[in-house]
Amino acid sequence: MLYYLHELGLNIFHYISVRAIIAFFLSFILTISFMPKFIKWAKSKVTQPIFELAPQNHKQKSKTPTMGGVVFIVSALIATIISAKYNFFVITAILTALGFMTIGIIDDLGKILQKNNQAGLLPKQKFALQWLVALIITAGLYIYGFDTNFYIPFYKYPLFDMKIFAVIFWSFIIVAMSNAVNLTDGLDGLATIPSVFSLMTLLIFSYLMGNVIFSKYLFLPYEAGIGEVAIFASALIGSLLGFLWYNANPAEVFMGDSGSLSIGASIGYISVLTKTEILLTLIGFVFILETVSVILQVGSFKTRGKRIFKMAPIHHHFELLGWNENKITIRFWIIALIANIIAILSIKLR
Repeated sequence: MLYYLHELGLNIFHYISVRAIIAFFLSFILTISFMPKFIKWAKSKVTQPIFELAPQNHKQKSKTPTMGGVVFIVSALIATIISAKYNFFVITAILTALGFMTIGIIDDLGKILQKNNQAGLLPKQKFALQWLVALIITAGLYIYGFDTNFYIPFYKYPLFDMKIFAVIFWSFIIVAMSNAVNLTDGLDGLATIPSVFSLMTLLIFSYLMGNVIFSKYLFLPYEAGIGEVAIFASALIGSLLGFLWYNANPAEVFMGDSGSLSIGASIGYISVLTKTEILLTLIGFVFILETVSVILQVGSFKTRGKRIFKMAPIHHHFELLGWNENKITIRFWIIALIANIIAILSIKLR
């Protein structure tokens, strides 16, 4: 919306950087303004059921409001709609966030109404809905004519053309990241800052790849219009920081599946646009670490009857080792920051 003001002579709104900054502050202000009202309303209606096998110190969190993701996702989408130039990539980014937020809302409400952390959507139902939304989005990308070449980090040329199989690969990335962030969201603030770091890295990639000069100089694949997605990423960063204001330990509100599924899917979607799917091993290192810990734990128990960790995801393992919750969270933040710095270095080392 703001973009079109440059046609009236306000040229400053022509620049993506300016509108990204506006989107950041707007989403932050919206989130930090509306979250207290949501918390007040939710305290008696949408509190978080705690998994019965969770560490004992989690039991005291059972009265904490959840579904805060609805507030910060909607705030980010409003900021995006106001600040971005509308194109196919921005619209599909909005639809991705909305689609996965809706799945999360359905799942959250099921748990809340039945007062059971294991209620809500069945795993198969949730997985099927995630794949349905992801396939619709990625099929749209394919029909639109988006580049289907496969890239790897630190190498400037595509390895091969995935053709129609790109739809399956892209969908897998979106669904996998959605679930990875969801698994990570188990401690106050744990998923929030790694998400901010991931989105910041992807913001840089999308801005550079949407610029003809920068992409040519850095040997990045150029795609017209992708730069506008940096505004979407910036809006999510602002809203996440606004959410962290209330989610920092001890949390006044949880994001719930409505937030974690949407944030993860958005990270996956932007990585598809920026051809950083494989680089997600660094961009989303903490999320992948958490997911791998669950896979290893389940696989080991089913095949050997033994557990590798005291509890999975791995943040619970450290809790049972006696680590303080804040210490676990901040150390994971540090790991996420280092991994994303390395990912950003890949831009120049090609």
